[in-house]
Amino acid sequence: MSTACEEKGDSHINHNHNSNSDLGTPEPVAELDIKYTKLFINNEWCKSSSGRKMAVLNPATGECICEVEEGNAEDVDKAVSCARRAFQLGSLWRRMDASDRGLLLHRLADLVERDRLLLATMESVNSGKLFLMAYFVDLMASIKTLRYYAGWADKIQGKTIPWNFPLMMLVWKIAPALCCGNTVVLKPAEQTPLTALHMAKLILEAGFPPGVVNVVPGYGPTAGHAIAHHMDIDKVAFTGSTEVGKLVQKAAGKSNLKRVTLELGGKNPNIVFADADLEHAVQEAHHGLFFNQGQCCLAGSRVFVEEPIYDEFVRLSVEKALKRVLGNPLLANVDQGPQIDRKQYDKILELIESGRREGARLECGGVPWGQKGLYIQPTVFSEVTDDMRIAKEEIFGPVQLILKFKSMEEVIQRANHSQYGLAAGVFTTDINKALTVSSALQTGTVWVNCYNAVSVQAPFGGFKMSGSGRELGEYCLQDYTEVKTVTVKIPQKNS
Repeated sequence: MSTACEEKGDSHINHNHNSNSDLGTPEPVAELDIKYTKLFINNEWCKSSSGRKMAVLNPATGECICEVEEGNAEDVDKAVSCARRAFQLGSLWRRMDASDRGLLLHRLADLVERDRLLLATMESVNSGKLFLMAYFVDLMASIKTLRYYAGWADKIQGKTIPWNFPLMMLVWKIAPALCCGNTVVLKPAEQTPLTALHMAKLILEAGFPPGVVNVVPGYGPTAGHAIAHHMDIDKVAFTGSTEVGKLVQKAAGKSNLKRVTLELGGKNPNIVFADADLEHAVQEAHHGLFFNQGQCCLAGSRVFVEEPIYDEFVRLSVEKALKRVLGNPLLANVDQGPQIDRKQYDKILELIESGRREGARLECGGVPWGQKGLYIQPTVFSEVTDDMRIAKEEIFGPVQLILKFKSMEEVIQRANHSQYGLAAGVFTTDINKALTVSSALQTGTVWVNCYNAVSVQAPFGGFKMSGSGRELGEYCLQDYTEVKTVTVKIPQKNS
């Protein structure tokens, strides 16, 4: 396939790594040089067909980091055509031994590990997440996921990603798809395309054949719409809001009935019984909500606390929230960075105001922080009731809601009274209570005496409006394969 032109300049990146490895504390790349800003189609860097570009902003400062090519429906068509050719019978990718696909994934994992500091710095600058969190959580999980599915590649008989965890979600999507021998067209979130484009460079360096992985940055209503409606795409994996997930599902029905897996929103209950280890429960609930500035589908945003310990739980939670350090996410002593963009920032503040109006008690925070950047002070509400907007809508921000309950039967009913069903937490020292509640909760994942304990080996996904299908684990591979029955008549049965 003919494309515009390759990315100009030396393809070698001088990472200028400043890792303080002797002390065990990594440091971000001092001068971030963004080299990959074009579309990646058929293993070539090319300009968008429209010639348009998208500004990529740093949410901590509001400054423009760079501009990237803005893909549209025509560019998606080109990418799909290349992916289809790469998947044809007789192609290099189809003829490749499954163990060799595994070797390519292992090689890609090695390259991600090599560029770990650079990618973590890029994630932090582009999305506002803490650099150390990106380095130790997102990058580590990405490397483990690639290696896990590399191991599956020769054991099988036989994509639109969000802005809150850009690199990790990219790997969650492409690793099982490539493991099973599929080809991929990937649209990163318009807010955070940089690590996806650098990953494209690593995919090229690892030796994947042309057309196997294609990256088309663009906006949802154009590039995303084209992917969801495309007649030559067999499967779409989408992570994002429930509202957009519905549109993707509808588009699949209106086009070619393509298979769809959706990982969507959550309003996750985190239940703390009076017999729980109080300090541990407070710490886990705090981390389970404020992790990644609250921009996490798994956030334990409805903390149900049993009445006898409610007041003390609120007091300790407020103490923790007030100790959080806000600032530049690249700095090691910072606990909380900015929200991703102005739209999300305004939505969070509007929901905080609705909580005040509806009678919840604002214990701390609730207002912007700093002179620049999209920062919101850590916020804790008590005396929250189930009918309030903040108790029903996904806030996706640093806002902890603490609700009171009296009995196990009551809290099960209230926890399940939600359109979502992604995850839940249960804190208790009574194993019978833990098992009873875990069984009764209508969520895809339940953590007992812990929170956010995600493993690449364990399937992840939701019930109800939190989506369909599963990511991770062996179970995920079913969505990237088709079952075929072949019956052969033989002259004589011999066994």
